[in-house]
Amino acid sequence: MLSKVLKEDIDYIINDRVIDWNRFKNSTLVITGATGLIGTILVRTLSEANSKYNLNARIIIIARGARKGNVLADQCGAIFVQHDICLPLQIQGSADYIFHCASITKSSDMLQKPVDVIETCYLGTKNILDFAKAKNVKSLVNLSSMEVYGTTENMKNLGEADLGYVDLSNPRNSYPEAKRLCENLCTGYFTQYNVPVKTARLCRTFGAGMENDPGDNRVACQFVRKAIANEDIVLHTKGKSISNCCYTADVIKGLLVILQKGENGQSYNIANTEASGSIYKMAEIIADRICGGRIKVVIDPPKDLKSMGYAPDTLSVINSDKLQKLGWEPRFGLEDMLKRIILDWQEIL
Repeated sequence: MLSKVLKEDIDYIINDRVIDWNRFKNSTLVITGATGLIGTILVRTLSEANSKYNLNARIIIIARGARKGNVLADQCGAIFVQHDICLPLQIQGSADYIFHCASITKSSDMLQKPVDVIETCYLGTKNILDFAKAKNVKSLVNLSSMEVYGTTENMKNLGEADLGYVDLSNPRNSYPEAKRLCENLCTGYFTQYNVPVKTARLCRTFGAGMENDPGDNRVACQFVRKAIANEDIVLHTKGKSISNCCYTADVIKGLLVILQKGENGQSYNIANTEASGSIYKMAEIIADRICGGRIKVVIDPPKDLKSMGYAPDTLSVINSDKLQKLGWEPRFGLEDMLKRIILDWQEIL
């Protein structure tokens, strides 16, 4: 059952006039990584649009987990295909539009299982590109990350061409380097085979629809759990890393705009330039503004900090000028993002 907040988010997306929903009439849409955060909200949004606009679209969701996949498919009137994206994908019938959301995103895995991270990124992307080529799809969006930017002399206002240095001796960089490889692979498939692929580079993304999973160590989840429990927020680092954030509903809208209006072979940042700040600032907003000072922010680094797979302190603020030229605009600021997660989880609880 959807919370009131998530329903509002989905309505916000499907009522936005920048998206031409009629483009999806009588079409087949395929979503990989469909049971992840982005994939799940995307599937629910497409399902609601399908119903509201009588699109008669077929929605196919691809995921490894049978339980989550079947539940999501039943709720959204979709077709579930249980599949390991590292293996070639075969689906009967046509496919018109694809969102490739499957990836390993857990920081500890990037450090402890770098080969798995690289293989999943590369093989998964190659398999979906081969599938898109065979099906002669109309458009494919590959999800990438702001981590591809690495380190440059100026880490503010980064555009899509401002790629910097990535330390290849650091196993944690298996993720950004694999994402770079996949972006280049997409360019290759467009250049050599004319596969109509675009890449979306996501910044730090969170919002309503995130699962309240105690094992989810993303900072937004940790902070929100502490706020709901009225417990102090404990940081394992000084929280100096600064980057953009973007609300889940704004990201979904961005993906749809890129799918419909993006230029083939190009990459687009999805980021809210007005919602940038340090990890410490996020914690402070929750403790001071949202919780009214009832909780505090405490810095307590563990002895085995390196083994936890945290990215080094960085300043990385990307702009979304290129995407905004296509008509996309973000709606939710940093404080609103955090408030809406709390409201979402409190309703579910």
